[in-house]
This record gives sequence, C-alpha cells and structure tokens, in this order.
Amino acid sequence: MDWHTWLIYLLAATGLSLSPGPNGLLALTHGALHGGRKALYTIFGGALGFVTVIALSMFGIGALLQTSLLWLTVMKWVGGAYLVWLGIQVWRAPPGGLEVQGAAPPRAGWSLFRQGALSALTNPKGILFFAAFLPQFIDPARSLWLQFMIMAGTFALIEIVTEVLIASTAHRLSPWLKRVGKRFNRACGGLFMAIGAALPLRA
Repeated sequence: MDWHTWLIYLLAATGLSLSPGPNGLLALTHGALHGGRKALYTIFGGALGFVTVIALSMFGIGALLQTSLLWLTVMKWVGGAYLVWLGIQVWRAPPGGLEVQGAAPPRAGWSLFRQGALSALTNPKGILFFAAFLPQFIDPARSLWLQFMIMAGTFALIEIVTEVLIASTAHRLSPWLKRVGKRFNRACGGLFMAIGAALPLRA
C-alpha cells in the first residue's frame, strides 16, 4: 500500500470512527456511567471485534479478487455505491447524545470488554463498510497479511483514540452532540458520499 492510498484509507476510517454507530455510543455511555478508565475495557473489546471483522472481510475478499480482475471492478463499483448510500444514512441520522440518570451499578471489566467486542462483531454498518471499502485498497498481487496488518492496525488505532476521547469527555461531549450533532453528521455523511463517488474511478 503506497502512501497516497494509505492517506485515503486513513481519512475514510476516521470518518467511520467519528460517525454515529453502536460502538461510539457504547463508549459514550460507559464513559458517563463508569468513567473513562473503566470504559477502556469496552474500547479495547470493540477494537478486537473490528480487527476480527476486517480479517474475515479482507481474506475472504482477497481470495475472490485473486481469481478475477472482473470481480475487482465489480466490487469497486458496488462498494462505491454502498459508501454513497451509507453517507446518505449518516447525513439523515438524528443528533447523538444521551441522558444519564442516577448511578450505575459496578460492572466487571470482562463484562464491558465482551460487550464492546460483541457490539463491533455484530454491527451491520461496520461489516458492510469493510466488505464494500476494503476492495478499493487490496492489491491481489501483494501480501494480504501485510496489507491486513496495515489496514487493521490503522483502523484499530483510530478507533481506540477516538473512543478514548469520547469516553473521557462523555459528560461534556453529550450536550455538544445534541447542539451540533446534525451538522456533524452531515459533514461525516458528505465525506462518505464523496469517497464513494471517487474511489471506483481510481485506476
């Protein structure tokens, strides 16, 4: 993966991490209920779940793309169309935020870790995103393992940093999302639509 391609991937992965989704909301909720330090269990569980989803998507898609260049073209256009559709959904999504009432009972770290992992593994948005998005960057002629480590490592790092910020500032972030959440969603949605329209046209 060359530097230019990685930067595009980084931009899109950041957009996915920032856009409304179950894991971001879970980090926000657990940060408000249990504190930023305890929410780290949730965050690392989610990162592991996303790395697993990337592995399943990437190696399945990579094996398919190695059989035919036609499939590469088809997957690029289908993936681009999905990203545009995802952008429209994010654009139209209601503002985020949550109301926390009363104190939450203490929970074991393993319970939070498991919930974060399951949220990522069963998140349709993440599964469909990677199935649509990864073909834009996979080079069948290069090592899939190396490409997996770069893509999965990049996304996991972005997801961890984003959710740590969300969890540690949950009480301040939630009111802000209610005020400007609609504009924030439109910015993320516009980013996805632009990337979805441009990526299939890349050589």
